[in-house]
Amino acid sequence: MSDAIGRARRNTIGDALQRAAARFGARPALRFAGRDWSYAALHQAAGRVGRRLLASGLAPGDRVVAYGRNSDAYLLLWLGCARAGLVHVPVNFALTTAELDYVLRQSGAAMLLYQPALAGPAEAALALSPGVRGGTIDAGGAGLDVLAAALDPSWDGDAPLGEAVGEEDLVQIMYTSGTTGAPKGAMMSHRGLLSEYASCIVELEMLRNDRGLAALPLYHTAQMHAFTMPQLLNGAFTLLIDAPQPALVLELIESARITTFFAPPTVWISLLQHPDFATRDLSSLEKVQYGASIMPVPVLQELRARLPQARPFNCYGQTEIAPLATVLRPEEHAARPGSIGRAVMNVETRVVDAGMRDVAPGERGEVVHRSPQLLLGYWRMPEETAKAFEGGWFHSGDVATIDAEGYLAIVDRTKDLINTGGVLVASREVEEALFTHPEVAEVAVIAVPDPKWIEAVAAVVVLRGAAAPDIEALLLAHARERLAPYKLPKRIIIAEALPKNTAGKLLKRELRLLYAGTESGALGGG
Repeated sequence: MSDAIGRARRNTIGDALQRAAARFGARPALRFAGRDWSYAALHQAAGRVGRRLLASGLAPGDRVVAYGRNSDAYLLLWLGCARAGLVHVPVNFALTTAELDYVLRQSGAAMLLYQPALAGPAEAALALSPGVRGGTIDAGGAGLDVLAAALDPSWDGDAPLGEAVGEEDLVQIMYTSGTTGAPKGAMMSHRGLLSEYASCIVELEMLRNDRGLAALPLYHTAQMHAFTMPQLLNGAFTLLIDAPQPALVLELIESARITTFFAPPTVWISLLQHPDFATRDLSSLEKVQYGASIMPVPVLQELRARLPQARPFNCYGQTEIAPLATVLRPEEHAARPGSIGRAVMNVETRVVDAGMRDVAPGERGEVVHRSPQLLLGYWRMPEETAKAFEGGWFHSGDVATIDAEGYLAIVDRTKDLINTGGVLVASREVEEALFTHPEVAEVAVIAVPDPKWIEAVAAVVVLRGAAAPDIEALLLAHARERLAPYKLPKRIIIAEALPKNTAGKLLKRELRLLYAGTESGALGGG
């Protein structure tokens, strides 16, 4: 293939952004903190950022760590890296200095860009890695700053940007949470992410006239790659905010006439329980999406009842598949409220036993995938990569059932299954039973050490109001009507709140650590 043909056929994220700018031009693309960006302006600003980064001494393939909260500059840093052939490495803005230092070292980062509010841990981490250069995301003023570059026309240029970038080139390293060991860097290519964007646009019925509210952190793959990026490439408008504060989210849905909104179950629970939910005009919502963790069926039923005009989409996946793998469509919710749906357009999914044989309908097995959306591998972790792709399929680590029509239902995350006395109990099933009690606002079920059962079922419960004197016994009686004796909690713990990360995802690992030294009492069944 000649160079001319290759350039004409090239398909990178930078190319996709350029196509969107050519198609939609002055159409509104993004708003943050009173700043509005058209499609043309967003593309131009991403080019300025890319040129500024290369002028600082970076070369294509260098890793650039992004450490900040949501902002237009944060998004432009990602787009600028993609256009320039740099590798974007987003990290949770709640990371400590030690955790940030791990990412800098493991990724072999050349640069760390951070927000001024995070200067303390950022500069401390830079001091531990003197070879890593620093800069800011939206500080303005002197030095390397993303927002300043985006607004500076002197960084415009006639020379093509990123001409040598190929669709299989690495564009982002997404670090997993590290619940079972050190965080792993999932290597994502231009081709993988663009394949996933196409799946999202088709399966989530994204339209040019959509008005999306992006409230979850952009460092998180669900907000960035399942919603914000597909919407931006499809002509939609995105209102970006710093965090999903319930009162603000509800006010903006009303005032900005938001038509589509994604949130994990914990955020939907906080919205449903907020008094403004009943007083705000939410009639503009046409589509609501949920995912990132398992949605309790009672919460889903309440959401559908209170937003009858909004079509619900259950989105399942994980970082390594960019992240959307399956979707339960609106018309499928009535018959299968607990299902995660079927594989999306660019994904092939199976549920298999330990020998990689398809399980029979209704039997448990591990979810495995084949897809162009998948990661290239884990950065500098060849053994983990080989294990994840054993047998030529990507192993998700999730346990599910599948029916004859290909609909999946997650039994539990592998790490959340409780082996009590040699019998496996799905924490989700116990949570579903307790969620139906009217006094329960939130619940997380975990394993705690037990001298007899090795692992015992424990339920950590947040109540809607003040606790009755005998609330533990009442909850246990409620569960006993719905669960077999061996599934009943041996211990019910009343808590003021459940730990969550900055993306609203429940952190069961923190609960397991908190209660690791406790033993269950004789409260539950045997």
